Amino acid sequence: MSALLDLFKSFNKHHTCKRSFDGIKKGDKFHFIAMGGVGQSALAKILVKSGYEVSGSDINDSKYLKELKALGAKVYIGHNAANVPDDCFVVLSSAIKENNPELIKARELGLTVIHRSDLLLALTHEFALTIGFAGTHGKTTTSGLASYLLEKADKKPAYAVGGIIPEINTNANAYKNSSMFIAELDESDGTIVKYSPEILVINNLEADHLDFYKNGLSDVLDTFEKLILSEPDDVKIVANLDDAGVTELLQRLKNTKYIKNITGFSIENNIADFTPDIIAKDIIFNETGAEFEVIYKKQPLGKIKTSLKGIHNVYNTLAVTAALLEAGCKFDDFSKYVSGFTGMGRRFQTVFKNENFEIIDDYAHHPSEIKATLNAACEYRVKSGKDRVTAVFQPHRYTRLKALWEEFLECFDNCDTLVVLDVFNAGDEFDPEFNSENFTRLYKEKHPSKNVFYIKGKIADITLELKEKIKDNNSKDLILTLGAGDITKLGAPLGKELSKGN
Repeated sequence: MSALLDLFKSFNKHHTCKRSFDGIKKGDKFHFIAMGGVGQSALAKILVKSGYEVSGSDINDSKYLKELKALGAKVYIGHNAANVPDDCFVVLSSAIKENNPELIKARELGLTVIHRSDLLLALTHEFALTIGFAGTHGKTTTSGLASYLLEKADKKPAYAVGGIIPEINTNANAYKNSSMFIAELDESDGTIVKYSPEILVINNLEADHLDFYKNGLSDVLDTFEKLILSEPDDVKIVANLDDAGVTELLQRLKNTKYIKNITGFSIENNIADFTPDIIAKDIIFNETGAEFEVIYKKQPLGKIKTSLKGIHNVYNTLAVTAALLEAGCKFDDFSKYVSGFTGMGRRFQTVFKNENFEIIDDYAHHPSEIKATLNAACEYRVKSGKDRVTAVFQPHRYTRLKALWEEFLECFDNCDTLVVLDVFNAGDEFDPEFNSENFTRLYKEKHPSKNVFYIKGKIADITLELKEKIKDNNSKDLILTLGAGDITKLGAPLGKELSKGN
């Protein structure tokens, strides 16, 4: 894990102001570089609501910045050395480069610069109990659902989530008397090893973020093993026993003191080496979502109804249920609210609907996520009376497309038409071999019976061409826009264009 060590060295390469950062203390001031991002803004909001002085900047204005400004934070649009106060902690993410003018100014002033993971770690120590949601997929949904349920149950939670919770319309909150903190723990840059939540939830583990995890799943497992082995003896670990990556991690832990701390959840209930503590039984899928019976330590607790579609969201709901039970919450206190949670933004989110078309936007950008989303779409197509499923896919990063090339070629079985857009590079350089045009060509060769198209151009310029490729006045269509880039801007204008003349 030399990349992780290099990362820590990078963020520890700073001068010291009045004191180095060893936790949050009364009177501390914080300046966030790129405060408009969902992760940075969540931490900033908790600090503001807890009474700390906060400032920050970002290149563009956003709903997160507007909310922070309304709460009392000092907000700057654009990165400028003059934005940095002379006595504060400067908070940044892994995306911030050393040539950022505010970071340069912070170094010149001798300010202590901290990575956002260090601030999140410090925040976890401010509350009696932290539940950390981790894993390759579903972190935002599970942490958002847990936060929503605790809010509805009037438990006064604090939380920092990687997306807007629609029913609450925020990604973070804190109360003066919050005792429980819900945190989404990001593994993408390896900094997850810093955290020590009282309850750690691991929903699934796969190879991803391969610009950091060069050896794929092996490096991911190394990181999670290091995380757990550094935890206190009494940490509770909520783990998905039906996930191959998670069970491989548990095999590594079999001879450690931590194996006794596992609370396993399962749907299949057929794992030979581990016995689940909580099971989803008698699952029924319907047009609005699913319902199932919850069995906890061999005792039936009752039914849960969810408005989230797909088997992966049964796992997400089960993970949250297990975590809240381990936190001491009563099943009846929160289970009745599950059906009111309609999902996080960009998670199977309907952005346009009329009698002929429904367009659903989803953040899925990993082959497993795409498979799960299209499986859910197929179930929903039948229940909602649609004729076809069309997937419009924008790959996210050339490095991810290259590393998971073969997996991407086999993850679109459950759609009738596939449209591939140009890669959202997210800072990656163009790859002359592993790109959208070549992917489409090879996909056609491997799947000759599938309707497959490549459309070149920016999102704002492709609506008419996309309409020509997918519109059929004799068909009722379910259209999914898939990816972690700016494809999220496509759904609404595409819906308006498709509805013309109908």
